[in-house]
Amino acid sequence: MSPDPRVVTLLPSATEIVAALGVEPVGISHECDYPPEVVGTPSVNRSRIDADASSAAINRQVVEAERAGGVYEIDVETLDDLDPDLVITQGICDVCAVDSVLVEEAVAEIAADPEILTTDPHSLADVLRDVERIGRALGREDRPRELAMGLKRRADRVGRRAAEADERPRVAVLDWTDPPMVAGHWVPEMVEIAGGEYGLADPGERSEPREWGEIREYDPEVLVVAPCGFDLEQTRENLSDLTDREVWADLTAVREDRAVAVDGNAYLNRPGPRLVDSLEHLAGVIHPDRFESPPADAVRPLTDLARTGSADQEPG
Repeated sequence: MSPDPRVVTLLPSATEIVAALGVEPVGISHECDYPPEVVGTPSVNRSRIDADASSAAINRQVVEAERAGGVYEIDVETLDDLDPDLVITQGICDVCAVDSVLVEEAVAEIAADPEILTTDPHSLADVLRDVERIGRALGREDRPRELAMGLKRRADRVGRRAAEADERPRVAVLDWTDPPMVAGHWVPEMVEIAGGEYGLADPGERSEPREWGEIREYDPEVLVVAPCGFDLEQTRENLSDLTDREVWADLTAVREDRAVAVDGNAYLNRPGPRLVDSLEHLAGVIHPDRFESPPADAVRPLTDLARTGSADQEPG
């Protein structure tokens, strides 16, 4: 059997896919933190954004960084030292992770001549295809197909059970809070599979900023807050972006205590294997009478986050 290629993964979802296929990357992005075994692997890129800032401040930094040449920079020296055979990057969002153009420029400067594999998923099916594409690039045979088929079976089970529900509540998912952005890409499809209606974006559309008046008019019955890159604690720290809005208390989801926060950094924002975990969590939020409640380290009611001093505390 030939040895595994030396892989550099420049986005967390790719790192998770590679690890799930039994390959240990030699280099990762600064955001890669799962599975825990990858922590400590050399990081090949840096961000010009202070990720601990408020959502509004991060948004301003992103705009300024894009004007100044981009959000990320690649450590070309480290990339050269790692001598990669394969570099996995993405083309979906130049704010979320290193984009393919920047990677091509960096690879042109190193001694190695690695294959560059670019992912650009906009649906669950795209993610499953990426599992198989990455598996082929790694030289794996049966494992990628088995992983993809297992994930699809889990998603299909959710869809079948959700289809038996009598009602399909209106759902909105926000993947940023200031300005508010309605999640697109794979999220509309996931909400529909999980038994909800998603009237603010069509499947495959990009995430876009929305006016609060538009969100109020739609009036979600279930509201999911999953800011891109934020864990539950950082979401709690930015809750005033939502709760200080005049329309906030008027939303049906808020009045009926059906507004929740999801660890977006670990789940909804990452188009990798845990996207199916995210689907199962969504189903538990949308139809709690038909599905198990999501774990508290992944999903918390916003009222709990607002009441506790830390997202790590149990509600009481």
